[in-house]
Amino acid sequence: MARRSSKKNRRQESATDPRGLGEALEFMRVLWELDHALRRASKSMESVHGVTGPQRLVIRMVGRFPGLSAGDVSALLHVDPSSLTGILDRLGRNGLLSRKSDPRDGRRALFSLTARGRAVDRIRSGTVEAAVVAALTGQPRARIAGARRVLAAVARELGSSTKLED
Repeated sequence: MARRSSKKNRRQESATDPRGLGEALEFMRVLWELDHALRRASKSMESVHGVTGPQRLVIRMVGRFPGLSAGDVSALLHVDPSSLTGILDRLGRNGLLSRKSDPRDGRRALFSLTARGRAVDRIRSGTVEAAVVAALTGQPRARIAGARRVLAAVARELGSSTKLED
């Protein structure tokens, strides 16, 4: 009887997991596929629109919330502030972001979009965001919310891991 049960379980697993990787490895495979697709799309955006995916995400955040500090942007995007330094500097050098001192704390810089940055903010096709919008279109809200929760849990777990082993 135990053999039948295990054969049945293997048949069910193979129907839902055709590669036989198991839930965690299959999820990681899809994450890897997503990461690769994001990098490809980012390079394409850079050649077409002059900004990478991460740069455009910063532009979209500053466009939505003018006057953000570097710390505000890093908190909003859940990244270390040092990860944003290069992006903010490049966007400033390329005339997409303006930087001014915070009148309440001169040590802090506040960012807003320039006219050129606003033009990039208005782009609606050929971007990572456009692909995400297309992928989400028609999906039930509960499925989107569930996917967001799972991805956030993975991000939290990875962020809280002090030591990842190979």
